[in-house]
Amino acid sequence: MKYIDMHVHTSASDGVLTPSEVIELAISKNLDGIAITDHDTVAGVQEGILYGEKKAFIVIPGIELSTEYNDEEVHILGYGIDYHSHELLQTLDTLKNARDLRAKKIVDKLKNLRFTISYEDVIEVSGNGVVGRPHIAKVLVSKGIVSDLSEAFRKFLNRGCPAYVPRYKITPNEAIILIKKVGGMPVIAHPGLVGNQLLLKGLVGNGAKGIEVYHPDHSQHEISKYLKFAEANNLIVTGGTDFHYPYKDRPNRNLGSIRVPLENVSKNLKIQNL
Repeated sequence: MKYIDMHVHTSASDGVLTPSEVIELAISKNLDGIAITDHDTVAGVQEGILYGEKKAFIVIPGIELSTEYNDEEVHILGYGIDYHSHELLQTLDTLKNARDLRAKKIVDKLKNLRFTISYEDVIEVSGNGVVGRPHIAKVLVSKGIVSDLSEAFRKFLNRGCPAYVPRYKITPNEAIILIKKVGGMPVIAHPGLVGNQLLLKGLVGNGAKGIEVYHPDHSQHEISKYLKFAEANNLIVTGGTDFHYPYKDRPNRNLGSIRVPLENVSKNLKIQNL
């Protein structure tokens, strides 16, 4: 049986490793495949697919869309998407511009707090990837303003903190519609992190086809609960590590520590290198 990690980030968004480096790491972990699901970008998908073909390794083109409904942040994963779609790329460009503007406003707030930081510092950390709060957090760590990323979010970047800035997001329903338009399978990401659990039923009603049951932030109780929810609503069960970089303190987030049978999704997706 083949196994895949279905929630993986690369340096195209807020991950540390390039798509090729992630694949090499995945092979070393005896995985048969991954889904590249960067935040609001498909910039790493092409490299991943080409490198996967070279290595006879399965790479599912995916994305993780950040959405919001009634001040509740909800992430929607899309698998098997047409990552060349003009409509998709246009929407992602709008989201990228919103992220860039937000980052600039956060930097301005930090400057007003008398910290020496520039937008150029943030761009240097993000490289060609989508700019996000984790990149700003990394700059704060590098400058000795905070000791680690968690402190950066806790003191400055989380909602209600001195440097927090809200940003434009699409709604979960818009994300589901977009993913389906570009040939993908919409999946509810880490439902245990959704504050209002009543939203989950609405997402299914709006067209979500799967749910990420297995995630590092889910307890055994939550896993059991979402397995029952999946069965009751005829949803595809997925799972992944939400990998961003090799973790020393959270081994359950390391690539491949959560893996699901490929057969869980292969009948619903066109997958290369099977």
